[in-house]
Amino acid sequence: MTTRKAVVLLSGGLDSETCLAIAGSEGFELYALTVRYGQRHSTEIESAREIAAQSGVAEHRIIEIDLRQFGGSALTSDIPVPHDRNPDEMTSGIPITYVPARNTVFLTYALAWAEVLGAFDIFIGVNAVDYSGYPDCRPEYIAAFETMANLATKHVIESDQRLRIHTPLIHLTKARIIAEGTRLGVDYSLSSTCYSPAPDGTACGHCDACLLRLKGFEEAGLVDPVKYQARE
Repeated sequence: MTTRKAVVLLSGGLDSETCLAIAGSEGFELYALTVRYGQRHSTEIESAREIAAQSGVAEHRIIEIDLRQFGGSALTSDIPVPHDRNPDEMTSGIPITYVPARNTVFLTYALAWAEVLGAFDIFIGVNAVDYSGYPDCRPEYIAAFETMANLATKHVIESDQRLRIHTPLIHLTKARIIAEGTRLGVDYSLSSTCYSPAPDGTACGHCDACLLRLKGFEEAGLVDPVKYQARE
């Protein structure tokens, strides 16, 4: 039997690293796609490069787009990244770290590559439990995109197969994600989650992403292996 190919969106963060490991554990031939979209730091890009190199992917592509042209997010403009928010603040409304249409853009690029590869599987590490309220991480959004993808691509129309968007983390808490990744042998020291790391890549420990990550490791009974800036 021919091994099925899967395109995996790999940001370099904890969730995408776990998603890549899950796709590999399911026997897919892995094609990792990383997007440099104009984010304010390149730490996660370097993390994605290291993760892909150590995960035995068939191919890793890093593509360049520039969402800074539109701004509208603390990750693509000079808007300050929120720090030290409590759980209630994180779940009340869509935060300024949401990048307009980012997952739609990412999935569209993944879909294009999947069509060229003849792949019918795309993995994305979105999560709708321990997350910051992004609308493009919800199950109904993923279902809608999958429906569109099956209407829009030649390789689906000309075959008897359907394309599937896999979201293995979407209903898991951060602690369960970390536990599953640990079971699969994921090296989380390679990942970068922070929204505002230091120039050397050290995580701030104060942004929403860091706080959710630290909480997840604590609830999983594990120690986060990445370095954090000294807390005052």
